[in-house]
Formats: sequence, C-alpha cells, structure tokens
Amino acid sequence: MNIETTKLELMHLLLQTQRESLLTKLKKVFEEEQIDWFNEMSSEEQQEIETGLKQADNQEFISHKEVMNNFDKWH
Repeated sequence: MNIETTKLELMHLLLQTQRESLLTKLKKVFEEEQIDWFNEMSSEEQQEIETGLKQADNQEFISHKEVMNNFDKWH
C-alpha cells in the first residue's frame, strides 16, 4: 500500500468517526510528531536567525518602506 492510499483511507475513517476522544488522540499524535524547523537547521543558520532577532529587538534594522524606496530608485 502506498502513502497516498493510506492517506485516503485515513481521511475516510476521520470523516466517518463521531468519536471525539479518538480525534483528540490523533490530533495529539500529529502535534507531538511536528518537527520544529528551527532544530532542523544548521548551527550557522540558527545563529544567523538569533543575530537577526537580537538586531530587531535593538531596533537595528531598515524599514520595509525604506528598502522599497531604495529599490524604486533602480527602476
């Protein structure tokens, strides 16, 4: 059985059930299995994001409007 067939079977079962407890359990499984994209990045990528967040917290950034004005000059 391929993954698409399994998905279709699960969708059918989900649509047919009226058992809220079962739906709650399934939802919990999906939430627990959710991968944190940040943890999937390299340490260098994580550091770049953390640096960017610190800069934003310290107001060390250029506004979107200012960036767009600079790009307009090139057109």
